[in-house]
Amino acid sequence: MRPWITLFSHTGSEVANMSRRLKRTPDKIITNKSFDDSDINDNLKDICFVTKRPVSKDYHDMFKDHPDAIITLHGWMRIIPDDICKRYNILNLHPGLITRYPELKGKDPQHKVFDMFNPPSRVGCVIHRAIGEVDSGEVLMERSSHNVFPNGDVLSRHLHWMATDMWCDYLHDHTDLFPVENGHLDDE
Repeated sequence: MRPWITLFSHTGSEVANMSRRLKRTPDKIITNKSFDDSDINDNLKDICFVTKRPVSKDYHDMFKDHPDAIITLHGWMRIIPDDICKRYNILNLHPGLITRYPELKGKDPQHKVFDMFNPPSRVGCVIHRAIGEVDSGEVLMERSSHNVFPNGDVLSRHLHWMATDMWCDYLHDHTDLFPVENGHLDDE
């Protein structure tokens, strides 16, 4: 199995949900926020707290023990330098359907939807390869649904669920990270 590294800047709930569903914790978690690691589980191997804006050397130091890792970003809120993105296998999920609406790149796309002159009829998430540019890179997976949500908070909850589901499906089907008993993932 390949190593799995996660980076997040918010609550870590997506990583906790993924860990429970996939029956595997990340080999390393990098965050700039405090969180309750009991939400992940007792098998957590390595937590790295970063309080500054990392530069290439910092990322290399964080990743060097696992050069072949799959690295997933969960609201990391930092642009990773392009040289690091080219050297490591870094994937990002963005909770905005940027394949149809590029103006949803960047922070809080779920709230931008309601500020648009013509709100989109579909909303969704994409998983893409990280490059040294905000929410860019090759799109590897996309999911969407009809925009039937009354506000950004309700849409955010829907996209959070969609994101967890997408991550689990993508990582299960397209990587060698997770052993899955009976050939399927557990439902939440």
